[in-house]
Amino acid sequence: MWKKTKVADETATGQAGIKKKSKVPGVMITQFIEELPEGKTTPDFTRKPIALTIQEGKFGFFKAIVTGDPTPTVTWSRAKGEIIFHPDVCLQRYDEASNEHFLEFPKVTPEDADTYKCFATNEYGRAVCTAVLNVIEVGFSKAKELQKVQGEDATEFRKKLKTRNPDGTREEKTMDDKEKVWEILLSADKKDYEKICFDYGISDFRGMLKKLTEMKKEREEEIAQFISHIRTLKPVEVKDNDSATIELDMDLLDSGSKIYLYKDGVMVPFSKEEGEEIKHNLKQVGKKYVFTIKNLSKEDAGLYSVDVEGVNVFSTDFKVPEVDFAVKIQEVKAEEREDALFQCVLTAPMSEIKWYGKSALLTNNEKHEITVSEDKLIHKLIVRDCLPLDAGIYAAVAGIKSCNAWLVVEADKDPAKKAKKGARKTTIAGAGNDEELMKIAKEQQARYQKEMEEKIGKRKKRVRAGPLVPETVIVSGKIVGPSDPGVHFHAGLSDCKAIIGEAAELECKVSSEDCEGIWYKDGAEIQSSENVSISKEGCFHRLKINKVTEENAGKYKFEADGRKTESEIVVEDPPRFDTEDLEEFKKPVTVKKGHKATYKLSYIGREPIKVQWYLEGEELSSEGNVNIDTSDGTSRLLLMKLQRKDSGEIKLKLKNEFGTSEAVSQLNVLDKPTPPMGPLEIVEASSSVIDFKWRPPKDSGGCKIQNYILERNQVGRNTWKKLGPIGPEAKYRDSDVDHGRRYCYRIRVETEMGTSELMETEDIQAGTKAYPGPPSAPKVASAFKDCINLTWSPPSDTGGTNILGYNLEKRKKGSNLWGQVNPPNEIIKGKGCAVKDVVEGMEYEFRVSAINGSGSGEFSTPSEFVFARDPKKPPGKVLDLKVTDSTYTTLSLSWNKPKDIKGVEDEAKGYFVEIRPAENTDWDRCNSNAITMTSYTVKGMKSLAMYWVRVIATNDGGEGEPQELDNYILAMPPPVRPRFTDTKSKSFMIVRAGNSARFTINFEASPWPEVVWLKDGVPVSKKVTISNAEGTSQLLIPSAERTDTGIYTIIVKNVVGQETASIEIRVTDEPKPPGPVELDENVPGTVTISWTASPDEKRDDRLHYMVTKRDSVKRTWHTVADRIFNNKFTACNILPGREYQFRVYAKNDMGSSKPSESAKWLIPAKKEKFIVNMPESKACDLQCPPKFLVPLKMHTAPQGYECYMTCAVKGDPTPHVTWLRNNISLNTNTNYFISNTCGVCSMLILRVGSKDMGEYKVVAENPLGRVESSTKLTVRE
Repeated sequence: MWKKTKVADETATGQAGIKKKSKVPGVMITQFIEELPEGKTTPDFTRKPIALTIQEGKFGFFKAIVTGDPTPTVTWSRAKGEIIFHPDVCLQRYDEASNEHFLEFPKVTPEDADTYKCFATNEYGRAVCTAVLNVIEVGFSKAKELQKVQGEDATEFRKKLKTRNPDGTREEKTMDDKEKVWEILLSADKKDYEKICFDYGISDFRGMLKKLTEMKKEREEEIAQFISHIRTLKPVEVKDNDSATIELDMDLLDSGSKIYLYKDGVMVPFSKEEGEEIKHNLKQVGKKYVFTIKNLSKEDAGLYSVDVEGVNVFSTDFKVPEVDFAVKIQEVKAEEREDALFQCVLTAPMSEIKWYGKSALLTNNEKHEITVSEDKLIHKLIVRDCLPLDAGIYAAVAGIKSCNAWLVVEADKDPAKKAKKGARKTTIAGAGNDEELMKIAKEQQARYQKEMEEKIGKRKKRVRAGPLVPETVIVSGKIVGPSDPGVHFHAGLSDCKAIIGEAAELECKVSSEDCEGIWYKDGAEIQSSENVSISKEGCFHRLKINKVTEENAGKYKFEADGRKTESEIVVEDPPRFDTEDLEEFKKPVTVKKGHKATYKLSYIGREPIKVQWYLEGEELSSEGNVNIDTSDGTSRLLLMKLQRKDSGEIKLKLKNEFGTSEAVSQLNVLDKPTPPMGPLEIVEASSSVIDFKWRPPKDSGGCKIQNYILERNQVGRNTWKKLGPIGPEAKYRDSDVDHGRRYCYRIRVETEMGTSELMETEDIQAGTKAYPGPPSAPKVASAFKDCINLTWSPPSDTGGTNILGYNLEKRKKGSNLWGQVNPPNEIIKGKGCAVKDVVEGMEYEFRVSAINGSGSGEFSTPSEFVFARDPKKPPGKVLDLKVTDSTYTTLSLSWNKPKDIKGVEDEAKGYFVEIRPAENTDWDRCNSNAITMTSYTVKGMKSLAMYWVRVIATNDGGEGEPQELDNYILAMPPPVRPRFTDTKSKSFMIVRAGNSARFTINFEASPWPEVVWLKDGVPVSKKVTISNAEGTSQLLIPSAERTDTGIYTIIVKNVVGQETASIEIRVTDEPKPPGPVELDENVPGTVTISWTASPDEKRDDRLHYMVTKRDSVKRTWHTVADRIFNNKFTACNILPGREYQFRVYAKNDMGSSKPSESAKWLIPAKKEKFIVNMPESKACDLQCPPKFLVPLKMHTAPQGYECYMTCAVKGDPTPHVTWLRNNISLNTNTNYFISNTCGVCSMLILRVGSKDMGEYKVVAENPLGRVESSTKLTVRE
């Protein structure tokens, strides 16, 4: 009776894997995993779709057969856009009897021409192949005419949309259905096209798609003028608070662009403030725009459109179903860990309603189970495993109606279970009234059916204004086809390409097995003959031509019961080879160097045929040693004076207008082999034998190697000794050698074509001195007061010969001298020795060396020190074993040495630590070698696992008894009260609205604590993401809104205690500017500035204002007041006669708004008569005798350079200035440039010479006096 509501799960967009080849050409397989389970396979095609060329208006299809375990899912796609699945456009079908997958086109149109892909997918892989659909356009089409009519309608509609008022708004008139449908289609999903067309009576689905594509392209160009990017267009969605929202994301090129909302073509006023009681509201958060319709009613149904500056960007049709709640959901009280059930009954069936939990939309998951009865009237929500956090208000929304109720979760009051999670309960709170709900549902169903029958009886037949499809009638508002369609074709004939001499077959399928038909060729009826056979098998009719000739080309038609289908057979004659000649041609040809080879092959096919010969991919031509002769359907290739390099692939390629054929053979030219190749590998070089290897020749000449021929030369002699053929293996062992001699070898390769050039080896010495490597360090097998038994392992490097024996040496502890244990002339044959030459109580170490034919090798590393004394007693138990530290993965131990009791328990030399998990019985040793320290850290433990621990002391006498800890140990750190480790932690954070807010805090606690985040004392909403890791916790608000502002508190709690920390997060945005600014003078010399509050003042308690001033004198703006929390300010020191202007800014934590500017303020100044009293002036005598302000300075100038002298003089009247050199006036000398400007006197000598040396003087005189200034000029050479 019950079924779960379907919830769409997102699937992965793609999977990368291992590429594989299919046996079917053109199929690509991707395997998702490296190794397939036994019996499982990836998908593959046993028959792939083939390319199809078909006439417009005919029935076409692609067919595919797939294999795979598990059975693959088959899907289709096309290269240009998406496939529209509609009964009139395209259908996907599966035939269970034949295991065939079909993609069918009822009536092929030119728009269907494209490349199609078929995908076969299972959990282990995917196979894909392609097929091309070519469409031949023909003649006049009624469908095209219908498209043209509807296209004109759409064009007229677009023109109407563009007819707007000068301000960009639409003309005030209600839209009719014809205008609505195109605006709905422009913003609808493709899956909804079919339903929309049916609702509004559009019969030509293909014509609609074509025109809609053009309209979308045109609208995108218009939108691009005002919007850079538009995303997330959500249609009308009803919320649980008796409201509905329209949501869209868009980037406006100009933030000041005007946005309009229309309902059925009529503009709807809306407010941008949440507090205002107006039905429609617009909320903007960043780039997201949300329109809200409040207090929903039936009158709110209609087409809602959003325009930006006169361009339509989004439209959605809001339909209000006639449904209400017959039984509303009731309050449910549930115990902790119990399931809770909400249920309601509707007045009309609905397949799905929306459930909300604490204002969040719920879906089917492990926590919430949503079910609906078969009659779609009873809807249920089950909240699984209720916890205190699940308590809150839950709501059900059906259409525009909603109801809500509380879920109260009673916590377990048992104090023993307070810190633990209780057991899961199997009872369901809120259940028990199923029979009553079923009774109410049956009453509502009967009532609903009665109402529907009354509506159907009164319904009138819908009439279309445009033309209808022929033979189509409308019954009760539904489109119905012809009442008796008769015999029709399920599959028509397809064009066929046939090759001369081969068979060709035409096939079609009709709807009736009893139907008989007639075949025609070029209008003439066809009868069965020796070469043509006509057959019928069920609904399939076939025409088969056994051996095609040129006369069989033409148009074929099959006619049955007045219906017909046509196709064409195109006869082709591609080049082809004779089968027997081709098999002979494929056999490889082998010739000797310098000989010739001939290839000959016959072929048939329509002329002209292009003949091409290739050798190793390179085309051949008749020149030099190549001769090509082609005539009368035969081509011959003659290759002369062949060389070894001419070996390779011979290919003959034929090509004409119908296709290409190729034949391939191999050519092998035999020649002498090349010399053997080095480097030489010496296997053994001893005093009695030399064994070595080499590499075979790079090219054996195309023949098998018969023998290698060797010669040997003893270095120092001039003769070479023949060692004879040694067989085809590239190795030789020479046992006829003298110890210490050096030998050189020559090697040749012998085949049936001759002997190669020689390869000469490097010198090889017989009996090279090769000493053995060191053996392993001696190990003490046992020790007594008069004997120590030792063992060792032979060296890994024997020096290339056998080990003859060993030498053993010993050394006392503290001595530097080694003494040989065995006599010099008696080597130790075995791999062990009993050393008896020892003194009781002394400590010794030993080393050993190996001996081969070359002599004694390197000594081994020394053994461990060992006492010459009888075996010791094992030690006792360690003392005071305890745990010093622990973590989740490590454990640190310490202990004291066991007691040394002579004759009972000897001193310990080392210790072993062992652990055992509580669930196991076997002990695991932590250290493979004994440790000498009395402390150890065990690593690699499992977190919170239970372990038993023990320590064992050991010495030369063996291992003592283990000492265990009294209790098991938990792998966890010592208990630590939660503590926050951040030294500088934020307590306040400002976030811009629309951005993400992230706060991370670090802490330490043991055992692992429970972390809880609260917002203003209440658990945070599901919108907030909490990420907890070891020692850290992060709070993330993905797209912060103003409602997210608050104090967020983290509680870190474990069995030791708890710690809390808080941060205030303020989500805000740049404030909107304040309203108009007014000025008033209440007190002379002051101005009171008042303004209307910013719209953001109510939403931001930290918003304040700043006032700036500018007057007509300074002309610059400067701040006169800041952090004003009211809407008024009095400015002082206002001077009459100056013009003042004020600006008011709204400011918050994010920044300041644009200013609101006041009018100019001026207080006129009272003008008084201005009287100036001029004092009496006295005559002033400024005359004075000349006086030097700046005298001349000493000058030293290089010869040939310029010299510039200057001084300053004053006097009234202006004095007369004279320049002199050696008391001779220079004023008239043209060699000197003299000037006097405002009392600054200067003289310039352009090129200084020795004649210019001397005393220079300036004399200034007027009637009141005379003054002089002199200097000397020195000239350097």
